Amino acid sequence: MNETVSILKDADAQRPIPSEWRGVLSAIVDAFKEADFSLKRGVPGVLPIPAHDARRMEDNIKDYGARLISLPEEAWRTSACQWMTRYWDVLVDLFTEDEGVSDLVLAVRVYEKDQKYVFDVQSVHVP
Repeated sequence: MNETVSILKDADAQRPIPSEWRGVLSAIVDAFKEADFSLKRGVPGVLPIPAHDARRMEDNIKDYGARLISLPEEAWRTSACQWMTRYWDVLVDLFTEDEGVSDLVLAVRVYEKDQKYVFDVQSVHVP
């Protein structure tokens, strides 16, 4: 199931995560699974994460009590985004070693700027 998903501005419905964004979102999750919550390693196109937000996300994952794993292909079947007039709200279902798909989600806003996409990590939490 490697179907290409295009980027659409649909304010009326949630849509699958565009294929073009999946690598960036996967890189964010890979950094988090290595406890790099401030993204010190850098992920191209991703805004820096303030220290207080990084600590909050780290605490949320620790409180959840499971270890994150890299996003499998399955993540894209249940994750979604929606156009919100100025940006896309993105929710990515996270996976853990013990559970597979977990209750945790990665929340990101994606903005268009100079014909590129800018990713602003909002949180990791249980909705």
